[in-house]
Amino acid sequence: MVFSNLIFLGIFLPIVLGSYYLVYAVCKNVSVLNVILLAASLFFYAWGEPVWVVVLAATALLDYWNGRRIAAYKGTWKAKAALFTSIFIDLGILFCFKYLVFAVESINQCLSLALPVPSLTLPIGISFYTFQSLSYLLDLYWGKVAVQTKYSNYLLYLSMFPQLVAGPIVRYSDIAAQLQQRVLTLHGFCYGAGRFMCGLGKKVILANYAGEAAVLLLDGNIAQLSVAGAWLGILLYAFQIYFDFSGYSDMAIGLGRMFGFVYQENFRYPYLSCSITEFWRRWHISLGFFFRDYVYIPLGGNRRFQLRNIMVVWALTGLWHGASWNFVYWGLYYGCLLLLEKTWLLSFFRRHTGWGWCWTAVAVLIGWSVFYYTDLSQWLQFFCTLLGLAPGSSWLDLRTRSVLQQYALLLPVLALASTPVPAQLMTRLQKRQRLFAAVQTAGVLLLGVLCLILLVGQSYNPFLYFRF
Repeated sequence: MVFSNLIFLGIFLPIVLGSYYLVYAVCKNVSVLNVILLAASLFFYAWGEPVWVVVLAATALLDYWNGRRIAAYKGTWKAKAALFTSIFIDLGILFCFKYLVFAVESINQCLSLALPVPSLTLPIGISFYTFQSLSYLLDLYWGKVAVQTKYSNYLLYLSMFPQLVAGPIVRYSDIAAQLQQRVLTLHGFCYGAGRFMCGLGKKVILANYAGEAAVLLLDGNIAQLSVAGAWLGILLYAFQIYFDFSGYSDMAIGLGRMFGFVYQENFRYPYLSCSITEFWRRWHISLGFFFRDYVYIPLGGNRRFQLRNIMVVWALTGLWHGASWNFVYWGLYYGCLLLLEKTWLLSFFRRHTGWGWCWTAVAVLIGWSVFYYTDLSQWLQFFCTLLGLAPGSSWLDLRTRSVLQQYALLLPVLALASTPVPAQLMTRLQKRQRLFAAVQTAGVLLLGVLCLILLVGQSYNPFLYFRF
């Protein structure tokens, strides 16, 4: 089950919200609310493949128990042993499900062996809840958070359906107090509902149509693709992945607010960035903070072995996105760009923001091409086409003209929606309270109806986070 699913929108969410608020109206008992939300979250996760609930619950139980031991034996070898036990087992489970097939295939290819390749299905969201659990244990060991004494609350923290399958990566410190005490308000519900509908609109309207157009160009015969078609295709894919991912983050933040939880922002208009450094401060913020706080700084940060630390972090960042060599190359690509900026370019871009934006836009689009093509030979062919170096490639072909004509109105909408202009217009309207309330209510209702209509008839509605 995913958020852009009619069963979720028409059955699951109304039932859960109705039960949740009914109980709140009757007794306002947070423990009971947590039980309802936990049951809903486990049902949500079990909808596709019930067996993976066992993995999630077992991981939560292990880390909850080791968390209690870390707190009980603070400062001793027993606390360190409990921490490393959880880290080893959590990462071991993640490796087995997500990377074992990739590792065996790579060994077979490199050493010309014929080791049997296991057939494993990846539990959706395993990367997200594994990282959340590790962040809790490390923060507990470092004395940054207090231990959670109720297993049900800890399981709820890991399994909460608003952010389970597509993020953001929620730190325990951000919601620890909210697990114990929270107040539901009409204002919070309305804000959450509006934020959810905006995210759904990003996904259903903008991301899906951008992806549909991108596929027409990128999935065809690359040898017949023109230079303009290559750039247009990867531009559309860049918009697709942004509106899809930021849309899911908006939906998660909105759902969280409807249930009384406040999640941190995960995207801040990354395509306005004037450097790669700035881009990664605006894109998937929760993942960047995780690698900074739990990998980069413990390795030495900027103090020692900075080159090594950056490349390790970005190799891991690439692998986190998928078990394939192209993701490793994608991560190392950004590691090299960041090193280049740190040593030379960043000071220049601070003085010349226009050049910085051009550099960032081109670099990000090339990066998305590495991300898109899992086959290196395909990507090399595509890259040559981007540069106009592919044999026989034209500057503009009929396929590209057809896509441009069919989606002519989409491109300016995508460009405008990726800026803060719509949000700024709504902020100005807030000064006129009655008009703002009317516009907001009408906008949310119309957006909801439009999304439902499109979901009924849409054939292209991919879930991009199956590899996470």
